[in-house]
Amino acid sequence: MKRVLSGIQPSGTLTLGNYVGALKNFVKLQHECECYFSVVDLHAVTVPQEPAALRDQTEAVAALFIAAGIDPAKAVVFVQSHVSAHAELGWLMTTLAYMGELERMTQFKDKSAGKESVGAGLFVYPTLMAADILLYNADLVPVGDDQKQHLELTRDLAGRFNARFGELFTIPEPYIPEVGARIMSLDDASKKMSKSNPNPASYISLLDEPDAIRKKISRAVTDSGREIRYDPKEKPEISNLMTIYANCAGLSLADIERKYEGVGYGPFKKDLAEAVVSVLEPLQQKYRDIRSSGEIGRILEEGAGKASAVAERTLRRAKELMGFLLPRS
Repeated sequence: MKRVLSGIQPSGTLTLGNYVGALKNFVKLQHECECYFSVVDLHAVTVPQEPAALRDQTEAVAALFIAAGIDPAKAVVFVQSHVSAHAELGWLMTTLAYMGELERMTQFKDKSAGKESVGAGLFVYPTLMAADILLYNADLVPVGDDQKQHLELTRDLAGRFNARFGELFTIPEPYIPEVGARIMSLDDASKKMSKSNPNPASYISLLDEPDAIRKKISRAVTDSGREIRYDPKEKPEISNLMTIYANCAGLSLADIERKYEGVGYGPFKKDLAEAVVSVLEPLQQKYRDIRSSGEIGRILEEGAGKASAVAERTLRRAKELMGFLLPRS
């Protein structure tokens, strides 16, 4: 059974893009692989966070994992900072990385553009991401296109460590589903749907009320013409909406094209909104039940124990190979 590691930052409300691009695949993978799913709070603080909001969002994201269908009896769900090995191996990976490698990271360039000062954490966070993956010797890492560069660095660091100190780390492979790996913004299909977008109409939050979802989809930007056709190059806006529909309604893109042939955007958007609502309404009810029950605390405590058992073994072996003097116990 292959091992999978992935995580989501608690730096804002999760969106439909997170559900389609990540959570939905997590639910599928838990039945096929040994899975470790983390709320990566150490990554979140690479940019300033309000402490109370960070605590609340960390628990909220963990609860959304469960509400989306991740079963803590099948997959390990934990908070990154609850397993101290992440930070320690992250530092060891930083010592193996080169400045030039980190300077080439596209996300660092994008997030630092135009700023007078940039935190060092933002610069070195790809080495912490590498540690997240390598601690569990993950075979597969679900990533969007925007994270493939970081996974390539992880592969390079794993190979560099193995060559210099001895074989320890598995070289991970990306897991990228054919459809839905990247859901784009409702107001600009050239940009990824993001919880950090200052325009709330650009994304659908997993906790948006049904009427808010309907309004956002009705106002979503569409291409010129009336044809419902999947063509990301020529019709990026409608292709993005079709991808959302396919993932929420369980239809193929070809099915959607046939269903709305000659119909136009109005009826398509109306049906799309109901498909999204039908997915998110039960998820939201489960989320409310989990938060009110307080059960998430127990789930995260158990998850941290399971994750630590694996991570600490890997960290100890890495330190041993690097020449650290280890305590006896």
